[in-house]
Amino acid sequence: MELTGNTILVTGGASGIGLALAGRFVNRGNQVIICGRRKDKLEEAKERVPQFHIRVCDVAEPSGRIALCDWAKAEFPGLNVLVNNAGIQRRVDLTKNEEWDSTSAEIAINLEAPIHLTQLFYTHVSAKPNPAILNVTSGLSFVPLANVPVYSATKTAFHSFTLSLRHQLSSTSVEVIEIIPPAVDTDLGGPGLHTFGVNLDEFADAVFAGLEQGKAEIAYGTALQASLASSEERAAIFQGMNARFN
Repeated sequence: MELTGNTILVTGGASGIGLALAGRFVNRGNQVIICGRRKDKLEEAKERVPQFHIRVCDVAEPSGRIALCDWAKAEFPGLNVLVNNAGIQRRVDLTKNEEWDSTSAEIAINLEAPIHLTQLFYTHVSAKPNPAILNVTSGLSFVPLANVPVYSATKTAFHSFTLSLRHQLSSTSVEVIEIIPPAVDTDLGGPGLHTFGVNLDEFADAVFAGLEQGKAEIAYGTALQASLASSEERAAIFQGMNARFN
């Protein structure tokens, strides 16, 4: 991927991994748009990085995705990179009969949104120089965490979609890059739930090292271990990782 001179849209870019990547893209001389549901978080991010362009949107809704695409193409005609990063993670007890709306929203944001946004933006992005689509999946794409079953399932599906997308676009100029985080110390799922994860800056720096090396799949730490593991090794990782939930 060309790391300078791009116009980049990062979904879920107001915090966590999205914000860390967006800031590094700005530092490399790119024009960066971040979007998210919370205006206050977007404004906080812009205070930290005044070069950001911000847009409030809800990618859980198809109409929000279409409006985002129409706005971005009109305001930033040079847009050539889409970063599908937005995601939510919920702890779910599958024995409880919770309201379907919560599960539906998690599936919509984590899986429906990036698939739909890819379809919406593809024609525009592919016509630009150095086009790329970056999909942020998870180490849980390979070995699920039992107490976040919907999140794990959506990330597994998103990984599968990314492989198919890369294959379908292999004869085009569009690079399809998968970023595969381990647990990272962010507020994903709620404040204080991922303090055991790797340092955010450490992970973001590793991602940019992988981009500089031209990697199509960038995994780190335990996510790299899981992505390379055999089926037997993944079964052992699953048992060890989920032992406390038995």
